[in-house]
Amino acid sequence: MTAPDPDRLNELGRRVDEAQARQTARDKRPAPSPLGIAGRLTTDLVAGVVVGGGLGWGIDWLFAGIGYQTKPVFLIVFFMLGAAAGIRNVMRTAKEINAEIAAKPASKPEE
Repeated sequence: MTAPDPDRLNELGRRVDEAQARQTARDKRPAPSPLGIAGRLTTDLVAGVVVGGGLGWGIDWLFAGIGYQTKPVFLIVFFMLGAAAGIRNVMRTAKEINAEIAAKPASKPEE
C-alpha cells in the first residue's frame, strides 16, 4: 500500500474548506420580516382549513354517489379537524420562528 499523494490531500482539504465556507454563508439567513411571518402563519392556517373542508366535501360527495345522504356531516367534521390542524401548525411555526429569532445575537444599538 502506498502513501497518499500530499498534493492531492492538500487539494482535497482546500475543496472541503471551500464547501464548508459556502455552507456557512448559506446558513446565515436574515431574520424573517413581520410581513413574511404573517404570510407564513396565514398560509398554515388557511391550508389546514381548505384541505380539511375539501376532504369533508369529497367524502360527502362520494357517499352521495353511492346513495347515502351524509351532507354536510363530513364537511363540518373535517372542516373542524382542518381548523384544529391549521391552528396547531400556526403554533408550531410561531414557536420555531421565536426560537430562530432568539438564537440570533442581538445587534448592538448605534451610539
